[in-house]
Amino acid sequence: MKAAKSITSIVTGGAGFLGSHLCEFLLQQGHRVIAIDNLVTGNIANIKHLCNRPDFSFVEHDITKRIDVDGPAHFIFHFASPASPIDYLRLPIQTLKVGALGTHNVLGLALAKQATMLLASTSEIYGDPLVHPQPETYWGNVNPIGPRGVYDESKRFAEAITMAYHRAHNLNTRIVRIFNTYGPRMRPHDGRVVPAFIKQALAGAPLTVFGQGTQTRSFCYVDDLVRGIFALACSTESDPVNIGNPYEMTVLDFARKIIELTGSASTIQHEPLPVDDPRIRQPDITRARRLLHWEPQVPLDEGLRRTIAFFQNA
Repeated sequence: MKAAKSITSIVTGGAGFLGSHLCEFLLQQGHRVIAIDNLVTGNIANIKHLCNRPDFSFVEHDITKRIDVDGPAHFIFHFASPASPIDYLRLPIQTLKVGALGTHNVLGLALAKQATMLLASTSEIYGDPLVHPQPETYWGNVNPIGPRGVYDESKRFAEAITMAYHRAHNLNTRIVRIFNTYGPRMRPHDGRVVPAFIKQALAGAPLTVFGQGTQTRSFCYVDDLVRGIFALACSTESDPVNIGNPYEMTVLDFARKIIELTGSASTIQHEPLPVDDPRIRQPDITRARRLLHWEPQVPLDEGLRRTIAFFQNA
């Protein structure tokens, strides 16, 4: 069911991979959308096709500074943050600041507007998990002083302050823990496994697999993710909810899948494992199924073909 035209949604990080897809989806639901992004890792090209719409506006702004938006806002989707290892290792302090100061500012705006605030958290808060698959009740196994800690702990703090505003100010808040997501508009050089493998395969270069490739990942197509996020925003659930695809495979098998789907002659090249690289990653989506009646629908091969086509045409 489409929402009324009077609903306004703000998307921080709206020019990023996930944020731009969310902006599109919200517009399809009849929302007026305001995208905010400082374009450090976002790209205006991701939303260029939306910028002439009367129900869409873009504000270039760093949310670690005070946020001021005219008029009402009903939903605020907080997606601003470096999210790939290359970005948060290059921008460690900025990553921590957007998770702390940025989230604080977004919550203050939500309180002033009496809007529902949805925090884009991450499966990285589980760290290198000792529980498998990972339910929302698991507290994680995170190295707070390792190189990945700047991202992991920024999201853990963001969850903590979001729940503090919910309890202290009775603010409507939602927390989505996003597992590996892929699709069109991913950046070829962002270091994550999907664009890295596709870029290498299309170039006929060796696919770089870290370690023996026995570590597992679960991949959710972006359209499925956005549907789940919207369902959570429209629910009354304030505790975290995992959104991801529970279909799990090894990184080595995933590399072979990319080679198969691209028709590439690429080989596989093994490199040392990065520090604190998670060995396993699979969402338990029992709560999403029960509370949101949501589960992924796009098969891996179909989603990958759409993503490969994007990279071929980009």
